[in-house]
Amino acid sequence: MEVHNVELVMSAVDPKQYPKTGQPEIALVGRSNVGKSSLTNVLINRNSYARTSSQPGKTQTLNFYHVEEKLYFVDVPGYGYAKVSRTEREKWGQMIETYLTSRDTLRGVISLVDGRHAPTADDLTMYTWLSYYDIPTLVVATKMDKIPGAKWNKQLSLVKKTLQISPQDDLLPFSAQTKSGKEEVWQWIEQHAFGGKA
Repeated sequence: MEVHNVELVMSAVDPKQYPKTGQPEIALVGRSNVGKSSLTNVLINRNSYARTSSQPGKTQTLNFYHVEEKLYFVDVPGYGYAKVSRTEREKWGQMIETYLTSRDTLRGVISLVDGRHAPTADDLTMYTWLSYYDIPTLVVATKMDKIPGAKWNKQLSLVKKTLQISPQDDLLPFSAQTKSGKEEVWQWIEQHAFGGKA
């Protein structure tokens, strides 16, 4: 999809605040600092529209980005950040679970993992949880430009094996620096949001 118009329409913490348009939504989940904002910025052709932060745990709401007035990207608070209090983490967890399990317009989830390492226990918990609820999931291995090309297959195998990615889900390598993987991610989004027709 060629993106020219993007608007951050709301930051929500409660279902009453979600958009009412009925348009498809694609959520982005991942650990703090895994590159959710960087992926969003590449997908929407902006340099710094989605808020990238050097301070992990900064996103504390569900941020709805309206893309081309056709669909929403939903930036979900990052998980696995230790400095956030347990109470705060539980509150986020409840908010995220409510959104992911009860939102009729949610068409799929992009789950980001750091491609340089094996997925963490938190990554595995998130993926297992998405599988349990039967939510279509695309696993995106980020920061792949930091790995020599010859090692990509090995790293992707490690991600696949650690998460035990099911046959109906996909795994794609991605780099915000080189924009490698951008087209493939968009293909997945269009397939799930519009049945392939954008």
